[in-house]
Amino acid sequence: MPFIAALIGYLTKRVAIEMMFRPVEFIGIRPFLGWQGVLPANAERMAATATEMLTKNLVDPKEVFARLDPEQIAAEIEEPLLEVVEDVTREVMEQYQPRVWEALPAGARQLLLNRVRGESPKVIAKIMREISNDIDQVLDLEHMVVTNLVRDKDLLNRLIRDISRPEMRFIARSGLVFGFGLGIVQLAVWAVTKSPIVLPLFGLAIGWFTDWLALKMIFLPREPQEFFGLYTWQGVFQKRRDEVAADYGDMIAREIITIPNILEEVLRGPKADRLFDMITREVKRTIDSQAGIVKPLVVAAVGSRTFQEMKQVAAAKAAERVPDTIRFAEDYAVNALDVRNTIVERMRMLSPVEFEGLLRPAFRQDEWKLIAVGAVIGGLVGELQVLVLLH
Repeated sequence: MPFIAALIGYLTKRVAIEMMFRPVEFIGIRPFLGWQGVLPANAERMAATATEMLTKNLVDPKEVFARLDPEQIAAEIEEPLLEVVEDVTREVMEQYQPRVWEALPAGARQLLLNRVRGESPKVIAKIMREISNDIDQVLDLEHMVVTNLVRDKDLLNRLIRDISRPEMRFIARSGLVFGFGLGIVQLAVWAVTKSPIVLPLFGLAIGWFTDWLALKMIFLPREPQEFFGLYTWQGVFQKRRDEVAADYGDMIAREIITIPNILEEVLRGPKADRLFDMITREVKRTIDSQAGIVKPLVVAAVGSRTFQEMKQVAAAKAAERVPDTIRFAEDYAVNALDVRNTIVERMRMLSPVEFEGLLRPAFRQDEWKLIAVGAVIGGLVGELQVLVLLH
């Protein structure tokens, strides 16, 4: 009986752990007949919780993006940027007035290209300074994180599972120990009573109690506490603060707050139009200030209204091409932003309660379901024991 009780304890823990993460999508007949992993089923709430932790306690977008040097960004992308400038200039001129472009002396064409190319790095640096001074006007970090975690439920699972693997192992193994101890009590009660009801009741109790106790021991006590003067215990998760901080920082920097994700949010997020407006304004200003001797010829050939349209098209083409150009500065930006080390440092400064909030929400709302399932499984195994012993 103690060995079977230990098996019940272990089995119920493994089932509870898997039910947290699997299946990723709902299997069964909605709304009640079926199951979806606790985390995937609550992806939006969990993503919002993770985002609140990031933006409130770990990452200040203004502080992080202030680390970018606009001039260095311009230097990193200068070569591909000059190609974009030349391509856009040629495309617009050839689209609207190919004869005028071809009729211009080669020196005048080259002068225009050189002047616009020479101004382009300054324009990029100016835009970067404007963004850095008020990053919130173009980047909604909360929207970016929530969108990526809700869209990719496997990523949400990994975020929680990877940082809590030791806790999951502890839950499963604790079931063996607690189950064995309760099994000894079960054996004594069975020896005295021989009542068939003892086994399923103890199985239910073992499944429920060991699940409940294991979940509590992950987080509590928050500070090391001595028990009976014999041993000291601290919640498994709390005890691993430095290791969790390193793992969490790695994953956030590698899979969530990444340059591609930031560009995706800036270009297609709810504030994307602000960046486009910023680029459009600067491109138009640059065209006006640098067209020089060519501008009167072009205006005379196409008219003032068409010239304004040409500037708009040029700005739109530039806005389309700039994001791909920015990617050439990705290595510099990753090192400069230093998201990973920022998160690690801030996590080590969290209070025990704040640190617990990193993982606790994954269990809190639906942990009763996991405990209930453990109790049901334990009861069924206990009933199976009765059938084996009596029949």
